[in-house]
Amino acid sequence: MTSKLVEYLATTRLGERGTMTLPKEYRDALKLETGAPLTMLRIGEGLMVLPEQTRFDELCDGIAARLEHAGVTEAALHTTLPEVRERVARRRYSGLVAAKRTAKKRRP
Repeated sequence: MTSKLVEYLATTRLGERGTMTLPKEYRDALKLETGAPLTMLRIGEGLMVLPEQTRFDELCDGIAARLEHAGVTEAALHTTLPEVRERVARRRYSGLVAAKRTAKKRRP
């Protein structure tokens, strides 16, 4: 299989229960096993099927290992979640957060 950016692979049919079969040569090339998670993206009138990236799992495992090595516990992470969530919301959605606070202040 080539590593072209866009390549016609195969045609498949949608089964009665919404199932599709990926040809074996592509499952093998992408190292997809039975039960492998796939992401479905709708792009206009089309669908794109992407294997879940194993790099994401590796990244999460690496972060977990570093936190564990640093002695950060799950309980400590849970304790900081509300504060971190608020900080992220203020930074990413400042207008929305400000409007929500204004609405709360107006309530009797």
